[in-house]
Amino acid sequence: MNVVMQQGVAIAAAVGLVSVALFQLVLASGTSAGKAAWGGSRASLSPAMRISSAMAALLLVAAAFIVLGRAGYWTPHWWSGLFHWGIWALVPLLALSALANFASKSRWEKAILGPLALLLSMLCLIVALGPGRAM
Repeated sequence: MNVVMQQGVAIAAAVGLVSVALFQLVLASGTSAGKAAWGGSRASLSPAMRISSAMAALLLVAAAFIVLGRAGYWTPHWWSGLFHWGIWALVPLLALSALANFASKSRWEKAILGPLALLLSMLCLIVALGPGRAM
């Protein structure tokens, strides 16, 4: 794989991660979308779950930053270790997220968030295996 292909895959992964972050912000805002997340047990999330969703959104945006950095979109050398090791941390974390979503009682998590997390894990693996410019 060349750098251009890696960067295209990285953009796809970053768009997916930011999309999930936006969904988490919708949950954090207190809308009645709770049935689509956190096991689907509540239409509206508790204050603690709303805070967790907001924190998840921040982590997902950071993950998008790491993916793009690994593909060479950010050039600061002092971040190269974060980009290199961070992408490798995202691969299993997103795979575990997929397993948790597939095990959920929520139809939405099983049908949408599970496959999406699995796809994001695979995209991160492709970016991690690519040539990158981070190291």
